[in-house]
Amino acid sequence: MIVTTTPTVEGQPVRDYLGIVTGEVIVGANLVRDLFAAVTDIVGGRSGKYEEVLQRARREALKEMEAEAEKLGGNAVVGVDIDYEVIGSHGSMLMVSCSGTAVVV
Repeated sequence: MIVTTTPTVEGQPVRDYLGIVTGEVIVGANLVRDLFAAVTDIVGGRSGKYEEVLQRARREALKEMEAEAEKLGGNAVVGVDIDYEVIGSHGSMLMVSCSGTAVVV
């Protein structure tokens, strides 16, 4: 499955547009991870635990989108957009969503 943020796949003309496909993943924040992230914010540096969670959520959202495209008979997704949104009563959850157009190239 080809997944790209560009509107086309270079050298491979789109033969059929199958529709918009999406993938969404919501992950909860962990109190212990939040405490370590707060310490990292104070002393500086990167928060490795949060980065791991973001990477995993992004991979899962993309896989979900690819699976939807495959169900429609597509072999590529073009024009992919990935968004991140903090949700929940106190910003306690993170939503990663991606969307694109399923196509046959």
